[in-house]
Amino acid sequence: MKLFLPILLLFTGAAFSQSADFIVLKKKGKTIQTFYAGTSIAFTTVSGAYINAQINGIKNDSLFLQEFIIRYLPTTIGTYIIDTAGSYHYTFHYNQIKAIGRKEKKGFNTKSSGASLFGGGVLLTLASGVVFLVDRKNFSAPLLIASAALGTLGYFWATSGRDGLAIGKKYRLVYMDMSNNKR
Repeated sequence: MKLFLPILLLFTGAAFSQSADFIVLKKKGKTIQTFYAGTSIAFTTVSGAYINAQINGIKNDSLFLQEFIIRYLPTTIGTYIIDTAGSYHYTFHYNQIKAIGRKEKKGFNTKSSGASLFGGGVLLTLASGVVFLVDRKNFSAPLLIASAALGTLGYFWATSGRDGLAIGKKYRLVYMDMSNNKR
C-alpha cells in the first residue's frame, strides 16, 4: 500500500478547466477592478436604479445577479439580529451599467449645500428685482450681483457631484469572453 501511492502520483493525468467570463473596469487603459462570478458589485443602471448584488455568473455579455433583502429584527432582550428576508435575481447587459459604486458620504456635502446656496441666491436675486421695481432709492446693485453670483456658484456645486465612477470617457467596462467557441 505504501508503494501504491507514489506510483499513482506518477500516472496522474492533466485536468482541463474552462475559465469563466469576467468584466474589467479600466481607467485610461489601466485595470482598476475585475468583476467575476462570486464577487459583489454595486452600480447604477442607465434607467437610474441602484443595484448592490452578488454576481452569480457572467455569460454572453450579461451579468446574472442576486440581490439579498436583509432586515434587522429586534430580539426580546433588546438586541438586533440580521435576517435575510429573501432575494431578487436580475440579468443585466454590461452596457446597461452607467456608474460603478457610490461615493462615500463623508465630510462636507456639496450637493445639498449647493442646492441651498442656489435657492438662497435665486430668492435674493428675485427680492432685489422687486426692490428695484418698487423702490429704486433702496436698491443695491452689489447685492443683486452678489446674490446672482452665489446662486450660480450654488448651481454648479449642486450639479457637480456624481454617485460613483461614471462609465464613459475616463472609465470603461470591458467584457472578457473566455469561451473556446468564438463566434
